[in-house]
Parts: sequence; structure tokens; C-alpha cells
Amino acid sequence: MKKNPQICDNQPWHMQNESRHLILNNRQITQKIRRIAFEICERNFEEKEIIVAGIAPQGYLFAELLLGELKQILPITWKLVKLNIDKQNPATSPVTLDVPTEQLHGKTIILADDVLYTGRTFCFAIRSILDVHPKRLQTAVIVDRGHQEFPIAADYVGYALSTTVRQHVDVHLDNPQQLAVYLR
Repeated sequence: MKKNPQICDNQPWHMQNESRHLILNNRQITQKIRRIAFEICERNFEEKEIIVAGIAPQGYLFAELLLGELKQILPITWKLVKLNIDKQNPATSPVTLDVPTEQLHGKTIILADDVLYTGRTFCFAIRSILDVHPKRLQTAVIVDRGHQEFPIAADYVGYALSTTVRQHVDVHLDNPQQLAVYLR
């Protein structure tokens, strides 16, 4: 069997699956995150404070990377918030934040996740944020793979990718030197 040239032998075992195809490499992801940051700043330049809420785990890692870029572009107050939700059962799981909800009241919030697929996770995360009456709520994702089952669209998208329902998108953001998006 011929080896996939996109996969390196020195990658961790969970990344050596021959059926994975590299969609975005480290440089490309960094560029897309920077472009998203510029778009956010262009649409929100009059704000004094913006909260970036990342859906844990991968959305929070994306939010951290995004916040690094945002701080370089627009000198305002930025706050990073971690939002926890059970992505497998978002309708029945509680949504928790690592800050008191009063800190979100009347603020512009960017809700970040790694992949937008059905929209279910975003839908239930947004519902919990709306309870605190934000000034404005926008969404950002690295990859939008379509197949939405809920009326959710991301305001900021790094990469729109047409996939089948059987395919899966893996986003790796834990090591800032080895960012990658794979399709399997």
C-alpha cells in the first residue's frame, strides 16, 4: 500500500492513520485565524471591550489563538472565557462558564468553536449566552463543513469545506507549532 505523502512518520500514533488527509497546515491555519481577527476588529472597532468565549476543548484553544491575534490588532480590553458543554448531548447538559455570567451582560461576545457541523452545539451554547443579555453575539469557526440542522451560520469562517455526512474533520490546536486540520 502506498503511503500518503501528507502524513509524516514522526507524527503521534493518532495522526498516522492513512485515511486522513491534511486540509490545512500550520501556516494556513495561522493565516486564517489572523484573517478572522482582522474581520472581527473591522466589524467591532467601536467597542471598548469584547469577550471571546471558546467552546471547550478545541473551541477554547481556537479562542486563545484568536485572542493573541486580536490583541495585536485592536488595543481594547479583551477577555477570554471558557464555555463548557457536552457536545454529544448539548440539549440535556448544563452549559457552564469559567466567569460569573454577570460579566457578560451588555458585552459584545464572540463565540468560538473549531468546527461548525450541524449547529447543535452552537445553538445550545448561544441559548445560554442569550440569558445574560449580551449587547451583540457573533460566532467564529475555523472550519464550516455544512450540514447544518439548526439555523446557525458562523459570522467568521476560516475555511468552508464540503464534506459528506460520513466524513469527519479533526482540528489539532494543542501545539501552536503543529496546528493542523485533517479530513477522514
